[in-house]
Amino acid sequence: MISKSLAFWAILLFPWNLALTQVEARKDTLLVQNLGEVVVSATKQSESLLQAPVSVEKLNLQAIHQSAQPGFFESLQSLKGIQFITPSLGFRVLNSRGFGHTTNVRFVQLVDGIDIQAPHIGAPIANSLGPTDLDILSVEIVPGSASSLFGMNAINGIANFITKNPFEFPGFSFNQKTGINHVRSQDSDPAIFTESNLRFAQTWKEKWAIKINGSYQRGTDWVANNLTDLNSTANAGIGLLGLYNPGADLINQYGDESANRRTLLLNGSQYVVSRTGYAEKEIADYGLSNFKGDFGIYFRPKDQSELAYTFRAANQNNLFQRTNRFRLEDYLTQQHVLTFQSPQVQFKAYYTTENSGNSYNIRSMAENLDRSFKPDGEWFSNFSNHFKSATANGLSIPEALKYARKESDRGRLLPGSKEIKQKIEELRDINDWNFGAALRIKTSLFHTEFQQDISHWNVLAKAKIRAMYGLDYRSYKIFPDGNYFINPIEEGENLNYWKTGSFVQATKTFWDEKLKLNTVLRLDKNQYFNPKLNPRIALVYSPSSAQSLRFAYQNGYRFPSIFEGFSNINSGGRKRIGGLPVMSQGIFENSYTQASVTQFQRAVRTDVNTAKLPLQEAIERNQNLLAKNSYTYLQPERVRSLEIGFRSKSPNGKLDWDLDFYLNKYQNLIAQLDVSIPKFASADSLGLSFLQNNTQELYRLWTNSKTISRNYGGSAGLHYRFEKDLYFSGNFTFAKLSRTSQGDGLEDGFNTPAWHYNLILGFPLAQARLGFQVNFRQQAGFQWESALATGWVESYSSLDFQLTAMIFKGLGRIKIGATNALNQYYYSYLGGPAIGGYYYSSLTLEL
Repeated sequence: MISKSLAFWAILLFPWNLALTQVEARKDTLLVQNLGEVVVSATKQSESLLQAPVSVEKLNLQAIHQSAQPGFFESLQSLKGIQFITPSLGFRVLNSRGFGHTTNVRFVQLVDGIDIQAPHIGAPIANSLGPTDLDILSVEIVPGSASSLFGMNAINGIANFITKNPFEFPGFSFNQKTGINHVRSQDSDPAIFTESNLRFAQTWKEKWAIKINGSYQRGTDWVANNLTDLNSTANAGIGLLGLYNPGADLINQYGDESANRRTLLLNGSQYVVSRTGYAEKEIADYGLSNFKGDFGIYFRPKDQSELAYTFRAANQNNLFQRTNRFRLEDYLTQQHVLTFQSPQVQFKAYYTTENSGNSYNIRSMAENLDRSFKPDGEWFSNFSNHFKSATANGLSIPEALKYARKESDRGRLLPGSKEIKQKIEELRDINDWNFGAALRIKTSLFHTEFQQDISHWNVLAKAKIRAMYGLDYRSYKIFPDGNYFINPIEEGENLNYWKTGSFVQATKTFWDEKLKLNTVLRLDKNQYFNPKLNPRIALVYSPSSAQSLRFAYQNGYRFPSIFEGFSNINSGGRKRIGGLPVMSQGIFENSYTQASVTQFQRAVRTDVNTAKLPLQEAIERNQNLLAKNSYTYLQPERVRSLEIGFRSKSPNGKLDWDLDFYLNKYQNLIAQLDVSIPKFASADSLGLSFLQNNTQELYRLWTNSKTISRNYGGSAGLHYRFEKDLYFSGNFTFAKLSRTSQGDGLEDGFNTPAWHYNLILGFPLAQARLGFQVNFRQQAGFQWESALATGWVESYSSLDFQLTAMIFKGLGRIKIGATNALNQYYYSYLGGPAIGGYYYSSLTLEL
């Protein structure tokens, strides 16, 4: 026991041995965050946080250094109003104000104003293209709709990661993190996690500069092994529950979903039976190995003007979740950025590409591992025969079901065997999810925008109006791979998707600058939709220099992502089709809702098993339950939002606090609808066709919910500075969904806890002194709804801490800490991994 403890601390303290020669110190002059800080994301113009017209959360460099989290991205979960979910150790998702997802297409992440999304998803893959911990300067988050300024997708908020400019921050810096996770895990031995970061910036003659960043992570990912049964009542009518249920659908076991189940008529009763499938941990690689880097060259022709080119690239090897769980392998994203900025003019143009490399779908892998050993038809036929044989020999129903599965699985590929490893390598290279599991995606995004501050124009200057306008254009290119994306019009040709937009903004102050009026009007046009207006009007009243009251109303639209509009993939025997007419024409018009098909199947099963009706009579009796699909092609989502907030600073400057309340109304929420088209065309055979999955075409269509969803909530935060720099921070966030009209059950999942809070006690790091922070965070349990799994997520709490010391006369920092220090494993959402304690040390040198 003693030797294990020594080894544990030796691992954590390893970076201390990397210490270099001591050099002269450079004093950190950054201040603690306060309401006087400057922000730009709320209006695209510099202004104080106190007078921002909407809610803004800012994390400055000192707050990042002081965080109990190991990196800046993880530290964002301590901000007011921000929800954080963790599909992977290398993939975390931000959201605010509800309707969250594992790939959150309603929340935009920017780096210095540049969108870093993976084009086909329409959302970022965590911070894969984002800055490293050494290059981050600050983070600004606007919770809630920001569509009036930022357009496409920004209806839940934006996060802008602001990096260090090489002119202001030259030099060399290095950071080494070493940690350990999977402590006392049921699914993995303790594992080492390492992350190395470096940054180099150099200037020449005050005109030219370069910047280089690199980061490499390596470790073992969190394991998803939740074996809760999502289909626990499938055979409840005949008393088969729990371990006796032959139709089980376990959350993180794949190949036992609806497309892998059949209803078998056995000895006069109907049984729902699933294929056996494989657990995720039996077929997925949990090794994590991520690399990213960027290079930039900067030119300043004159004061306050800068021209820059930046290249970013990231190679991902970790777990990822959308509708299914995926293993990302050599997933490459790249971005070329050209920017120009001056006091009046800004121009940006960037080109982003993604290539999914050797990635694969874990669910399709499990399904086709089972089918490669024995096709579905043969397996279910074997199951029926073995069951009948077992009952004829006197076995009980549960024993006969167990025997039938065992015999039907005889010869199945065993987890960990040489044979299954060979088959996995074969299937991961087959780009057809009917037979293989490969994810082969290539897409690109081109974006250009121009904005000009016109406040200096005579008529505006005389009226003391600050004004600006902006124009932007974005286009996507999709390279059809024959599985995930196809071109139904011109086979093999690329698919294109574009939008353009413009905005104008004006700000005017009244009453000796105590009242500020901010108005924005944005117009967006998408290739497939009519123009949409996104207005915002905001008032800020500041009775003193230390108080402000704000009110804002805004309208926002979100256009479908490439995935929602154009996908064409088989996912577990059900084909997912994009909701634009070019992809799904004829399917909407001729399909029946899966909800009605399921209701029909259950009614038939009850009549056969309970009422003992002949099968054909039960079909005829219940066929009227089948309902034609009434949904149609995709339209943009719309949100209308009201927000009121209050910021204040105490006269002695020790207490800052901020309150906000909001009310949102969502229409046309983009969601997925399961439908079926019968293979038997005649009306007489309609019921028979819908009795089994293999006699109908199964589809999942992207469409819009008819529900009008309202949600409301608020958050409160404070920061208090005691004597001698000790500080306390706390924030509380509340969110509530209230659906009041036209509820159809199709709306996207709210997927947000009713409340969560953070309590932080800290002492800032100062020259030749120690600093620390302790953070306790907790959130309520909540209902999670997704295509992978729907159910209850239990509440959890986490204790995080760090201790930091300056070394080398202020040029180095050593940080030791832990997240979820008590190692109480929890799920941040249903279908994801269990997250335990992470214990780390970090050495940073800045020369």
